[in-house]
This record gives sequence, C-alpha cells and structure tokens, in this order.
Amino acid sequence: MPAPVPHCSPFGNAPDGQPVECWRLESAAGVAAEILTYGGTLHALHVPDREGRSDSVVLSLPDVAAYHGSPFFGALVGRYANRIAGARFLLDGRLHRLPVNDRGHTLHGGPDGFHHRLWKAEPLPGALRLTLHSPDGDMGFPGAVDVSATYALGADGTLALSFEARTDRTTVVNLTNHAYFNLAGAEPAEPAGASGASGASGASGASGASGASGSILRHVLRVDADAFLPVSTESIPWGPEQRVAGTPFDFTTARPISEGLRVPDPQVKSADGYDHCWVLRPPANPEVPRTAAVLHDPGSGRTLEVRTTEPGIQVYTANQLDGSLTGPGGRSYGPHDAVCLETQHLPDSPNHREYPSTVLRPGEVLHSRTEFRFPHLAGSRP
Repeated sequence: MPAPVPHCSPFGNAPDGQPVECWRLESAAGVAAEILTYGGTLHALHVPDREGRSDSVVLSLPDVAAYHGSPFFGALVGRYANRIAGARFLLDGRLHRLPVNDRGHTLHGGPDGFHHRLWKAEPLPGALRLTLHSPDGDMGFPGAVDVSATYALGADGTLALSFEARTDRTTVVNLTNHAYFNLAGAEPAEPAGASGASGASGASGASGASGASGSILRHVLRVDADAFLPVSTESIPWGPEQRVAGTPFDFTTARPISEGLRVPDPQVKSADGYDHCWVLRPPANPEVPRTAAVLHDPGSGRTLEVRTTEPGIQVYTANQLDGSLTGPGGRSYGPHDAVCLETQHLPDSPNHREYPSTVLRPGEVLHSRTEFRFPHLAGSRP
C-alpha cells in the first residue's frame, strides 16, 4: 500500500498576513507529525507510549504569533544554525558582517532567519517537501541560496528530515531543526479550527494520555561522542575540543540527564544546564546516518534514537524557558521542560579552520539527513 499523502489545514496567518498551513503526516505505526509552513516548524509529533497511548513528544505553541516570538520552537534554523562569534566571519579573504541577536553574536541565522520565513509546501506520498529562497545578502550572508527540507514519515514511525541547499555564490550554510522534546508527553495540540487562528489537524491530542509531564531531568540520555566543545559565558566555543571522560558531559553510557546537571561544573553552571555541542564519532560512511543520541523516558517507555550525517549535536536542556510561553492547553513551559537535540555542523565553524567546513560553493549541493526513530514501537531498545 502506498504511503498516504499528507493533508492540510489552516493555521492562521503570518505577521505579513499570508496564510499559514499545517500539514499532517501519518504512519501505520501510530506516529503522526504536524508541520507548519511558518518556519518549517515541527508543531507536533504524536508517538504511542508503551501502552499504546499517544501524545505529542515536542512542545508546541498555540498560534503563529506565539511561534514568531518564541526561541525557535520546532523551527527549521538557518541560514547558519548556532552561533557565529562577533557576528562576522572571513570567507575567501572578505569580511562579512551579520546582524547581532545574541550577546554581541549572531544566533541561528540572525533575528529574521529561516525560522521566521514562510516555506512553500509540496505534499508527496508519506512526505512533505518545503522549499525556501534566501536572496543574496540575506541577514548579511553572501550568495542566493535555495533550500529544500523534506520531512518523511516511514511506516515504522521514523521521521526523517533531509536538507538540500544550492548557492550561486560562495557562502556558509548550517541547517538544523530546533524541536523541544519531552518523551513523557507534552500538551496535546488542539484540532485545527478548535480555537480560531490556532490549531492543528483533527487527531491532535485524541488519546488524552499523559500530557503536562514536567521536566526531562529523569530522561535517560546517551550521546555517541567522546568530545564536546567548551564554551565561553556567551556560549562561543573556545579552545580545542575536550574529552568527555571524567566530566558531566560523558553520556557515552546512558544515564539520567539530572546526574550531569548536579555536578558543580563551571561549563554547566554558566549555561544553567546543557547548551553545548558534542563532537560525534566519525561515521563509517558519511552519507549514511549513524546514531548520535538515544533518549529514553522510563515513565512512558518511549525511546527516541537520533541518527544523522552531521558531525555534531547541540544538546540544549531548555535552560532559558521561564514560564512566559504556554502550550495550546495553557501549560507554562519552564527550565528543563524539554531537551533539544540539534544535529548540525559545529558552532562558529566559519571562524575555525580546524572544524569541518560549512562552506558551500556554486555547483555544489549540500546534503544532510537526520532520522528520529522510536525503537520502543518495535518492542526493543537500541
């Protein structure tokens, strides 16, 4: 049987008045993904728990206005994910200056990055292809770039995100998704049309299971990385990568996130948690995703395995959520209510020749693939 084509429902309007769409993908495994054309946002990801009860495992917001003012909730991030120090970089001998939006630096492509753009949607069997044109000089970056991001939902419940990018002039590109995961179950989103401009598709929250779950401190995390990047108090990488052994950053063996956060480590303290990039072990084949991280919630039995072709993964424990943002059902989101697992190239790579390059030249095609797998649905954990 061919994979079903995603279906669309309205989701209010963007700040410029253009209509925003919410597309829903469904799989035979009971997993369903809801994606907004605004920001290419992963608005909901419904996953059954060990008892078969389904909740969304990503934090969501009630309407476009909330997403516009949020810290990248679920969005596709670009043109350059993570930080560029001093909001500038040298490329082929030329200095490029960028807008500042984070303590003197550029974060996630700048104040009007891809997370604020309206992407064009093309439904495909079992997938949704989003495209965006970024003109030359966009947020200070050189070259016009055409980006595609394809969300594909497999029959086994795996959600894959594949990026492609092309440019007409040498530039730098680093792309990721900024979903906030809570495997215990975030609030179910409302069905489309249930509250005017907000809402997603009809089955959202239909199970009514274990939402409003609280923090991810009891989640058990494994990261397949032997090194991480220490950062300054402004979250800029400094010095060489550091081995994780003997530090709170050692998740080579699965353990609760809370264990690392309890250690009086200056890196953890300065960020009020984790907001660091782990340097992943080199892949056997750079074109084939390998395991980057495995997250497990003992309470619900849900397990998330993140596989990627990227060299790094930024683990962010939602340290800056302060209760001012609320979900569709009114739940306030506070510190450590979620964890972001952002697969990407290393932060500030344009200013570090020793890092894997993020330079994209005319005639080249950037390819990147990340998979979000749920092995508990098959009755086993990785």
